Formats: sequence, structure tokens, C-alpha cells
Amino acid sequence: MDYTCTTAKTSSAFPSFAMEQDPECTAERELLEAASTIATFAITAPPDEEQSQPKAEISCELSKDNPEKDNLQDSKASLSPNSSMTTKELQEYWRNEKSQCRQVKLLFEIPSARIVEHQWSKYVMYKIIILQTGSFDSSKSVIERRYSDFEKLHKNLLEDFSEEMEDMTFPKKALTGNFTDEIINERKLAFKDYLRLLYSMKYIRRSKKFIDFLTKPELQEAYGCLRGGQYNKALEILLEVIGLQERLTRGNPAATVPTLCAIVVCHKDLGNTASAFEYGEKALSHLCMRSSHRYYIPLLEAMITLAYELGKDFLSLQEKLEEWKAKKDPVRVFSLKELAVREYVK
Repeated sequence: MDYTCTTAKTSSAFPSFAMEQDPECTAERELLEAASTIATFAITAPPDEEQSQPKAEISCELSKDNPEKDNLQDSKASLSPNSSMTTKELQEYWRNEKSQCRQVKLLFEIPSARIVEHQWSKYVMYKIIILQTGSFDSSKSVIERRYSDFEKLHKNLLEDFSEEMEDMTFPKKALTGNFTDEIINERKLAFKDYLRLLYSMKYIRRSKKFIDFLTKPELQEAYGCLRGGQYNKALEILLEVIGLQERLTRGNPAATVPTLCAIVVCHKDLGNTASAFEYGEKALSHLCMRSSHRYYIPLLEAMITLAYELGKDFLSLQEKLEEWKAKKDPVRVFSLKELAVREYVK
């Protein structure tokens, strides 16, 4: 498939070059092989380490040392294929594996723009819609960014990815006519292609600078509302952002923990104990291999309180907390709320 960008109005601003193609999972082939193993009634199954796992751009392995490595992916308990599984169980196993290993592909659209005028300034805000392709997931993320935001992103990325971006040019700001329909429409197309080209490059789409461009302004607003006690408004924004964050950081789920914990804080202060516990469980699952994470203990303490209020079993959580305290010297640990309100403080 040819991924070369051929948008008419922006061909001069963004030279055509092919997007990288990520390797496909081999789940179907391995399903046939495993089914054949069942058919022959193998007496013993090969050890787990010899089992062939589906390969994809995002490896299904955990790396505690460097969470931003390409091979990092959320770890969830699942069955291992073996000769004792029925064909139906085996099919379900490979469906789950293929779903976890498949790369999340995002589509960027800029359908509209609006002119914003203040007393001493005037600029154009571009509406960006981000969709997940190849999925029945109909949810979408909608954000707005201005020309200066794109310009700052371009300069920041050049610091780390100058070689990858050496053939890319950024649309220059005109001395006049920046607010005409013609210029605005040209930039809508140009910025759409720009985001698609950046996303096509693996190391750029996984970079903190690219992810921050798409999520940081909304997160800053949400945490500002949280600090001001506007929990409903903060929660509304955080719930919008977390979906996009999860798509962008699928290879590093721990990156979503601060946002999930902020959602826990909002739900808890609004009296939504069950919802707070639900998001807390999700955050805690991302930290199962990261007991040294700064949110781990505050989250554990909050979850013990929530579990007690809901009449749930909290002893296992209490044991984890005591186990951690036995290994560490007594230190002052912030509460989950104290930690959350410190995020994005300028």
C-alpha cells in the first residue's frame, strides 16, 4: 500500500515520503499450528518460554528499567496456549493476543477553524479531531490548537528528531492575509498532513513532546480546576483526555496513572465512591510491576479507604502496603490528592 502523502495544496510544504509499515501480528498462522498440535493429541505441551508469541510493533513484554522503550506494553494475565485447551478456548486466546498486539492507528482531521479576537491579539484556532481507525470504537477526541502551538511543536521535535524531519518544511507565517479563508483552508490541509506525517514515524509518535502537544493544554486546565475545587469541570475534561492518552501511550500504560489518579480524586470528592474505586483499580493494575512509582503508595492508601467504604476486601491491599513499608525507611508520603494538585504547577 502506498502511504505517500499527495494532498494537492500542501505538496510543496510537505515533500512526499513513504510512511513506515509496521509488521503484522502472526496470530492466524500460529492458531493453525496450535490447532494442529491439539489434533495430534500431544502428550506434553512445550514450556512457556518456548511458546511462540505473536509479534507486533509493540512487544508484549514489560521493561521495568525504561518505560519508554518500544518493547513495553501493558501486562495482563491471560491463558497460555497448550494442548489441554479446546479449539474454542484457543481461538479466544489468539483473538485476545492479536487485539493486544495490534498497533493502535490514529487518524487526524481538521474540519474547521475559528478566529479568536482579544483586545490586543487575534489568532486562528484549528479544530483537530482524532479517531482510532480499524476499530468499532466510535469515540473521538476533539482538541483545538493555534498556529503558534504547531510552530512550537515543530521546533521542539527538531531538537530530538532533526534527521527524521530533515525533509519536512513548516508553513511560514505570512506578513498579511493570515486571516483570509484561503490561507486558513490551506493551513487546515497542511496541518492535517503534518500531524499524519509525524504520527507515521514511530519514535516521534511515542515521544513525550508529541503526546504533550495533543494532551497537555487540556490536562493543565483540568488540574487547574481540580486545585480550585471545581471537581465536576475537572472530571469532565479528564475523562475526555484519558481516552486519547490511552491510545497514544498504549506501549507505556503507566504514563496514564497520574490522570487516572486525578479522576479517582475527583470522583472521591464528589462522593462517587464506586467510580473512584473502579478507576483506582485500573491505575493500580498499571503499577503492578512499579512499586517504586511515586503514585503507588498514595494510590494504595486511597484504595484501602475506598474498599473499606464499599465493604470490599481490603486486606490484600493492606498487605501490599505493609510489605512496601517493611522494605523502605519511614518517609513522608503525600496523599493521593496532595500529589494530584501538584501536577502541572507552573
